[in-house]
Amino acid sequence: MHACIESVLSVVPFSRLDARIAVHDVVRLAPRGMRRIEWPAFPNNIESAAMWFKNLQLHRLPVHWTVTPDQMHEWLAPLAFSDASSIENERRGWVSPRGDDVLVYTVNRQMLLTYRAEKKLLPASVVTQFAKERALELEEQQGFKPGRKQMRELKEQVTDELLPRAFSIRRDTRVWIDPVHGWLAIDAASATLADDIIGLLVKSITDLPLASVRAARSPVSAMTEWLLTGDAPAGFTLDRDTELRSAGENNATVRYVGHALEAEDMRRHIEAGKQCMRLAMTWDDRVSFVLTPSLTLKRVSPLDVIKEAADPTAANDDERFESDFLLMTGELARLFAALTEALGGEEDLRAAA
Repeated sequence: MHACIESVLSVVPFSRLDARIAVHDVVRLAPRGMRRIEWPAFPNNIESAAMWFKNLQLHRLPVHWTVTPDQMHEWLAPLAFSDASSIENERRGWVSPRGDDVLVYTVNRQMLLTYRAEKKLLPASVVTQFAKERALELEEQQGFKPGRKQMRELKEQVTDELLPRAFSIRRDTRVWIDPVHGWLAIDAASATLADDIIGLLVKSITDLPLASVRAARSPVSAMTEWLLTGDAPAGFTLDRDTELRSAGENNATVRYVGHALEAEDMRRHIEAGKQCMRLAMTWDDRVSFVLTPSLTLKRVSPLDVIKEAADPTAANDDERFESDFLLMTGELARLFAALTEALGGEEDLRAAA
């Protein structure tokens, strides 16, 4: 735990560390120069499995998209991350994936970017509490309760006063660009976060040729059929986690976690009108993941055969990082090709053929 957290929380009685009061006291007590909490994207001495994206929000780029690392760096540089000012609630931008001055890490035409978001810890409940205290003082002075306009002004005043004293939280999210096979993948479980990153990319790169992945079959239809027949597509296996949901108004949901997916049980649920919304799968005994309706892959994890393939000759952190990045990007590019094929191929690519 960072020293700044220990310093602040050491003066807060343990019995008062509920979510609201703890943040309130942190806002009040945080000493200047000790107000930032950082979770780096990954340390320099990572192991092979730690390199892997845990989630994959997928987008399409033109195959063999011609862009150089220098071009990419030049596009990103104007929106490089800088610290939020004392009166800003949040700030976003690009940082180096390796902690140097280069915004694009590149190996074998595979590119890695890091998106950083900084946000001040100032919950609305804290602002409201301080504003109510000010409102009571104002009521005593003027002899009547503040109206809506005055309360709004008090909240704005309190926010301006507390922001410079609030902690900042930084979160880094990785973006992988594969110009060779035409993929852009974001390591984010949240669609909202992915949209924020895409928004910054669009601002950074003029005429970014980005498109959604459009498979011939919807993941929901395909996953439901795989469960119904008990047959996984070629190269894949069905694992022991799934979620089936009714399309009706009652939205009835059945989840299996670490449980055998018996064909008879699956058939009964599907005949009752439920569809598969999440399905744990493994590709080629190499990578496990959970497939979702949006074609987002969650809980992505390399299996032992991948971990054992890590380069044992890497002499330092930089060589290990390079080796692990190449291993991940190579395996995932093959997984994407197999998965889209299992879904009937991509509509745009089939039309082009």
